[in-house]
Amino acid sequence: MLSRITIIIFVASFLFACKKDPAPYFGYEYFPMDEGTYVEYNVMDIVHDEGGNPQHDTTRYRLRTVVGEVVEDNEGRAARKLYRYSYDQNNGELLDQRVWTQLIDGGRAEVIEENQRKIRLVFAITLDKTWDVNAFNPEEELEVSYDEIFNPYQEFDSTVTVEYEDFFSLVDYRRKYEVYANGVGLIKRSFKDLVINNFDTLDISNGTEVHYELIDYGIE
Repeated sequence: MLSRITIIIFVASFLFACKKDPAPYFGYEYFPMDEGTYVEYNVMDIVHDEGGNPQHDTTRYRLRTVVGEVVEDNEGRAARKLYRYSYDQNNGELLDQRVWTQLIDGGRAEVIEENQRKIRLVFAITLDKTWDVNAFNPEEELEVSYDEIFNPYQEFDSTVTVEYEDFFSLVDYRRKYEVYANGVGLIKRSFKDLVINNFDTLDISNGTEVHYELIDYGIE
């Protein structure tokens, strides 16, 4: 006859074997697709050119993005329109209005920007994920990865950071990343592609910068 200890071990092993693995968490909430979801940013766009006048030309504006209605993209997939409105920060005048599209397909969050299809996120969100942002457009390969996932950032309890580039040398400084918040989407973008002098990131000869800083979000 089996001893009581043997029976207990057998039953425990059986229950452990029958326990199902938890369902994976994909993280689609970091790329909202609900109609009316909006995000607003203060944007700073800088062009550096030591031979120009001015040498450091800064443009500032307010950008509002709004998820719109369902539309069929050029591959027959159901996508959402993404309305983008640029406003003068001083008087609120509308400067520019454009319509992009976005969708989630095959574990990819895609944005079609000026007819260029770019992969902004991939699912499920894990630290071992890497992907080519430009896999579906003619631009050169741009491999990115998740640097931090599900961490607090500013007032948000859970965010993920996509690392685009972090390179520093005697004459080059390239620092590019994006931050996405659960239920909000993109909350920060900081792209610097600079030619510098003697390791000094403030002594800039040429290059560009673009910075998005969140100012508002919600659902219309």
